[in-house]
Amino acid sequence: MLTPEKVELLKSLDGWAGENILPLLKPVEKSWQPHDLLPDSSLPSDEFVEQVLELRKRTAELPDDYLVVLVGDLITEEALPTYMSLLNRMEGIKDETGTNPDAWAVWIRSWTAEENRHGDLLNKYLYLSGRVNMPMIERIIQNLIGSGMVTSEITPYTGLVYASFQERATFITHGNTARLARQRGDPVLALICGTIAADEKRHENAYQMMVEKLLEVDPTDTMLAISDMLGQNITMPVHLMYDGENPNLFNHFSIVAQKLGIYTIADCADILDFLIERWKLQKLVGLNSKAHEAQDFVCGLPHKIRKVQERVEGLAQKKKPQTLRFSWIFNKELVL
Repeated sequence: MLTPEKVELLKSLDGWAGENILPLLKPVEKSWQPHDLLPDSSLPSDEFVEQVLELRKRTAELPDDYLVVLVGDLITEEALPTYMSLLNRMEGIKDETGTNPDAWAVWIRSWTAEENRHGDLLNKYLYLSGRVNMPMIERIIQNLIGSGMVTSEITPYTGLVYASFQERATFITHGNTARLARQRGDPVLALICGTIAADEKRHENAYQMMVEKLLEVDPTDTMLAISDMLGQNITMPVHLMYDGENPNLFNHFSIVAQKLGIYTIADCADILDFLIERWKLQKLVGLNSKAHEAQDFVCGLPHKIRKVQERVEGLAQKKKPQTLRFSWIFNKELVL
């Protein structure tokens, strides 16, 4: 819980948000839409079908392990209602009425609108590909949104830190899926993933600017919030994904993402390095003793995580190959 003074501090930054954060949004008339990157449904039936068949020809060459990660990315994006509800529970920045004209509220609604296109686009592309089990994926998405996300201990300070980390993580993930799609002969899917990654890049910049501002006006409590959030094992938004069959679905998805280099332990350490540099955490002054301890702790985290990475890689080399099955690719076996 924030004190009333902290809530008022956040509200006092609304003008700053209007001048600095809202310009990072793109006007709807200048924004891409999913239909721009999909077969054109307005064409005559034979031409539309021809475009769909061409899409299926490209996606036929995508390996099953890549599809597993792409579906995981889709499910992550489709859980958007949970993320919006998280922001709208944050005192000082939430949308009080649902149509509040304050900059914080406009950001929440408009960010949600921009993000909403990501799941729509990936969903339709995978649906048209015929390569994945869409009924199962749809059930997983419904389960995930229905399960929600534990947010009781998240404050606006820690929430904005969390968003700063997650937006960069999704930027990296979509960028890597774009790279692999290009390598595997699907330039359209590469464009799709790269387009989504560009959105995530703008969004991460916005959230990181918010934390920069908090460090400027309230350095001690912001440093403590950064330590509280980054110092824990950050829970990914889709850790509660469940298909009704595999209770370890998220862990198995993470193993495949790590194996393909889509999102790895090294990426986590790199994100922390980036945020430490971006927020100039090593140069912060005027902190109390507890915040100084938090500063030292956070600045030492990337090294600790890379040590964990070394141990994990060492153990992986000794482990026998494991077989995983994913319901969303019709229970095909993956040997990793």
